[in-house]
Amino acid sequence: MAYIPHTEAERREMLAAIGFESMEDMYSDLPEAVRFPDLALPDPASEMEVMEELQLLSQANLHVRQTSCFLGAGAYNHYVPSVVDHVLLRNEFYTAYTPYQPEVSQGTLQAIFEFQSLITFLTGMELANASHYDGATSLAEAAILALNHHRGKRSKIVLSRGIHPQYREVVRTYLQGQQIEIVGDDSLSDDLGSHIDENTSMVAVQYPDFFGNIHDLEALGDAAQEAGALLCVVANPIALGMLKPPSEFGADIVVGEGQPLGIPLSFGGPYIGFFATKQEYVRNIAGRLVAETLDTRGQRGYVLALAPREQHIRRERATSNICTNQGLMALAVTAYLSTVGPSGLKQVAELCYHKAHYAAQAIDQLDRYKLWNQGPFFHEFVVRCPRPVAEINEALLDHDIIGGYDLGQDFPELADHMLIAVTELNFREEIDDLVEALNEHA
Repeated sequence: MAYIPHTEAERREMLAAIGFESMEDMYSDLPEAVRFPDLALPDPASEMEVMEELQLLSQANLHVRQTSCFLGAGAYNHYVPSVVDHVLLRNEFYTAYTPYQPEVSQGTLQAIFEFQSLITFLTGMELANASHYDGATSLAEAAILALNHHRGKRSKIVLSRGIHPQYREVVRTYLQGQQIEIVGDDSLSDDLGSHIDENTSMVAVQYPDFFGNIHDLEALGDAAQEAGALLCVVANPIALGMLKPPSEFGADIVVGEGQPLGIPLSFGGPYIGFFATKQEYVRNIAGRLVAETLDTRGQRGYVLALAPREQHIRRERATSNICTNQGLMALAVTAYLSTVGPSGLKQVAELCYHKAHYAAQAIDQLDRYKLWNQGPFFHEFVVRCPRPVAEINEALLDHDIIGGYDLGQDFPELADHMLIAVTELNFREEIDDLVEALNEHA
């Protein structure tokens, strides 16, 4: 049976209440030519027929379960333990929104509190908020925090060229019209020191950087601290399973994309941005913050903390337009990190590292390909190709391989350079097939 929301009697009653005799009278202010257009809709279909049509349409999408994937550039194909989905599908958790009523939402609030705790453990920082929309917005919120911390007395933001280009664009979008100077697009991490001065509010670097390079950031941290600027690190959370945490080289803020931690690619989202910082900046952070407290009976409980700074209560004092979080994705990250644990995360990181180096060495031995990276890298690396990357990637699809990212799209000087990502899900046979296919289409 079809679901009909209103009866004819209910429609007449509603029309009478608003002073109309018919539904058509409600559109009398619209031009007659566009009032009731012929939409040429197809004939009605049953639920089974609609599902069949949608299934056929979905088959036009190429996904990582059908192919080998070596495309990264900010979104990565990692293994997601089955327990993650089982937790997400529980009815009491199945919402993306942060609860306002702690008395009926203790389970959700505790899960978010655990997410914050895990992020602080992973980054080495003192506190974390309950997430942002993605890694790019987390970086933009870090810039706003730095500007607010310096009370508008510093107006320069230094963004390394090694930061994801789309992240840098989001920061510019956030700060447009505010007379903020953004520099650093011509410099990687090792060269950023020349941009730091007494007007610098924040210095931001990616770790490992967009090209997969692992830089020693201690000198940069010292330079930022000496100048009184905040150091923001855009971190790959999987890499933190084996690399030094940003807190150990002077990071004031650590942000990043949490998608690698138990969230599938999903054709681009939803994802989650994590944001960790020091206790002294707690009143300048945006988004949700869940805290642990005691109720009147002395029992442990969880609440939204520092809520008066949020725009839904004191809008004129808000530090950001963000006043929600990616609650369901935060739960996925919590389930993933709780499942794999520190040793499991280290194992995932090491697999990514060693498999990437195996692939890079094999590709570098091909006659017409050259490894671009000069130093250590994590699970992404750049290869100079003999042909346009778009052509090579098109040819790789015939081998059921999704190729790497075309760096020429964002870096004109890196035309014909491919950014290749290797994760724990890329088996040796897949890597060997990629090397063979690249050689065939050189």
